[in-house]
Amino acid sequence: MDRLKQIESFVAVAAKGSLTAAAVAEGIAPAVIGRRIDALEERLGVKLLLRTTRRLSLTHEGAAFLEDCQRILGDIANAEASVTAGGVKASGHLRITAPAGFGRRHVAPLVPAFTARHPEVSLSLNLSDRVVDIVNEGYDVAVRVGDMPDSSLVSVRLADNRRLCVATPAYLARAGEPRHPSELARHACLTLSSDASQTRGWAFVVDGQVQHVRPQGRLDCSDGQVLHTWCLAGLGLAWRSTWEVEHDLAAGRLQAVLQDHAAPPNGIFAVVPQRKHLPLRVRLWIDFLKHHYGDAAYWRAPPAL
Repeated sequence: MDRLKQIESFVAVAAKGSLTAAAVAEGIAPAVIGRRIDALEERLGVKLLLRTTRRLSLTHEGAAFLEDCQRILGDIANAEASVTAGGVKASGHLRITAPAGFGRRHVAPLVPAFTARHPEVSLSLNLSDRVVDIVNEGYDVAVRVGDMPDSSLVSVRLADNRRLCVATPAYLARAGEPRHPSELARHACLTLSSDASQTRGWAFVVDGQVQHVRPQGRLDCSDGQVLHTWCLAGLGLAWRSTWEVEHDLAAGRLQAVLQDHAAPPNGIFAVVPQRKHLPLRVRLWIDFLKHHYGDAAYWRAPPAL
């Protein structure tokens, strides 16, 4: 129990940004939180947090440990929900946000089945390729595709996601096929606008290390579906997820390039502002997505448009 309390306090401090804020949220003295963190660091033999009078930050080891702790606490919460939710009906309003293209294909089509299963839940779905501030904008949960750099939010991995650099055969016949990410500079690259979610650029493995490239092009857009359409029209290279382009690849409408430099998969996540006291409707929605996205047959089905 002491170990679990230490981990819970560590996650709370990382999320709140201070010992005091974590203590207030838990209703205990900051000194108690401090002793738990000290005991955790002593037991592990590493520093997890760098604390000064003005700020608190995670060490490299702390950031890695935080991700594992969030996943473990999420598994515990889901396990508890699975045995306690049987006699309780989910109710209330569920506010969800998701990327536009992914949301149209893989979130919105699941809503009817979820609301049919839970008739006392109402639901609002926001589709946007910008990074929505779920805390300040009042969302219960976000579905996000890609890396999860914001450690102040709690994320649950739902499935793997792989991205590919693609173009039409006609474009490649005209412009040539890039063999190295450095050659993207001479190609027409179709990119997401800077206010969209793909903020780190296109990921490739170069000399055994993942590198991010931010290619420039004449055309960019805040909507990934538009980039997909432009790519199919032969206007250039695009960096898209397999869930979006795999049927075009199978049909020969698109061709993957730079496969020798393909980055490892990132993830599809459900993101919530906090872990404690999640409403039942939120827990059930996350479990519902995990059930569908965790089934390999789901991704082989024809895409919903």
